[in-house]
Amino acid sequence: MSIPLSILDLAPIAPGQTARESFEGSVALAQAAERSGYRRVWYAEHHNMPTIASSATSVLIGYVAAHTSSIRLGSGGVMLPNHSPLTIAEQFGTLETLFPGRIDLGLGRAPGSDQNTMRALRRDPMSADSFPQDVVELQGFLSGDSRIPGVQAVPRAGGIVPLYILGSSLFGAQLAAQLGLPYAFASHFAPDALHEAVAAYRGGFRPSAQLAEPHVIAGVNVVASDDHDDAVEQAATTRRARVRGMISRGPATPDYSDAQIDEFLTTPNGRQIASMMTYSAVGTPTEVRDYLDDFARHAQADELILAHQSPELPARLRSVELTAEAMASVSV
Repeated sequence: MSIPLSILDLAPIAPGQTARESFEGSVALAQAAERSGYRRVWYAEHHNMPTIASSATSVLIGYVAAHTSSIRLGSGGVMLPNHSPLTIAEQFGTLETLFPGRIDLGLGRAPGSDQNTMRALRRDPMSADSFPQDVVELQGFLSGDSRIPGVQAVPRAGGIVPLYILGSSLFGAQLAAQLGLPYAFASHFAPDALHEAVAAYRGGFRPSAQLAEPHVIAGVNVVASDDHDDAVEQAATTRRARVRGMISRGPATPDYSDAQIDEFLTTPNGRQIASMMTYSAVGTPTEVRDYLDDFARHAQADELILAHQSPELPARLRSVELTAEAMASVSV
């Protein structure tokens, strides 16, 4: 491939589907990615979201790792303020011990939930303020150079668990640059600050023991299909589902029709929600290839992490395969 491709899997729970079926889908997706030459698959920590099954991120990583053999797997990301650094070091030290050379640890500071769920997680409202210090503490536990005398993470894997900073603003970009860590920008749902954040990261990067040169991973949505119109319709279905999820207010929410959702998308609020998916490659393999190649250049990305957005698993697996085949034909 002209640029390394990775996958962000939200472990979606489709209507009428169980969480276990979602996990089996995640296994199938990772296996397809492994066959197709993708570099890694990441899972995001979300809580209290009935349509996303990746809340226990480290457990899901272990399950998928047991059903694959070579592809890297990790968090995209663990929301570190929800946890103690020692707990995450123990979890990912365990994963690296069981699956050496295959585990990534992407870190974010958002709650991955709403305010009530934050309280249920026992998260301190000010915990995000200590994110930089918590990342350094976590580094110490993972490397065996603990910042807390007399406390070590057990088990600590013999291999390295690489850290990645995730973000959608300048804060994460500046922190990743300061610590000399790879930076992953969530442009697949928060596109606005992409170029400014990447510029800040590259301009302020300091080499570290983990990374000698800056490494940018940029997120982008993808729906690839053998038929252009089919891809467009899949993308429209996904967009409607996102809008429904964001305007839902519990059981009392009306069952909006597709026509009503499409009408809402013409309003300022609807356009704002739709703009979250600004960076989306939709169409035939050739169209997706051209879009991703152009996006990687203007985002100054060293790697793309793709959120394949086909609503149904078979179409999602096909999108994974078609995209990899198309990108393999791009000359370096």
